Amino acid sequence: MQQLSAIGMLEFTSISAGIESADAMLKAADVSSIFFKTICPGKFLAAVHGEVAAVEVSVLAGRRVMPSCIADGFVIPNIHKNVIAALGGCVSLTERAALGVIETFSVSSAILAADAAAKAAAVRILDVRAALGLGGKGYVLLTGNVGAVESAIAAGSESARASGLLVGTAVLPRPADALFNQLL
Repeated sequence: MQQLSAIGMLEFTSISAGIESADAMLKAADVSSIFFKTICPGKFLAAVHGEVAAVEVSVLAGRRVMPSCIADGFVIPNIHKNVIAALGGCVSLTERAALGVIETFSVSSAILAADAAAKAAAVRILDVRAALGLGGKGYVLLTGNVGAVESAIAAGSESARASGLLVGTAVLPRPADALFNQLL
């Protein structure tokens, strides 16, 4: 039986608690790190990937260290491959189309929104920005035909809205070339 790939992430309000939890996450299961980093405003992100069961065990171990310092978190089984590429900064643009934006109050909610959007419509996730210089927010940039972008934005924004973390969305049917080039 093929194992599903998953990512798990915890977002902490305390850097020291985040570092201690990241250590517990790595020791609890056979997972690999995606990133462990500080973000604005004084938060810490711990993200891992691996087989679904291992990621679930890892995130649970991280949650147990300092639960009062957890701002947000998730495990996404069978994460869409476009989200992983966007998180890693490995997306190149080959053709320009409509542009969609989902802005959230947390990095975790942005990643969940990106996954929901990618699974809902034939779009390409261009970027998932993780709170550096954003005051703890996150945002997703995606592209595709206008109808697909609208569908993806609806699905992704519903994911963030359900947790109360949606800031806003935008769909630009024909973004200006200069804007598109500066964003990517």
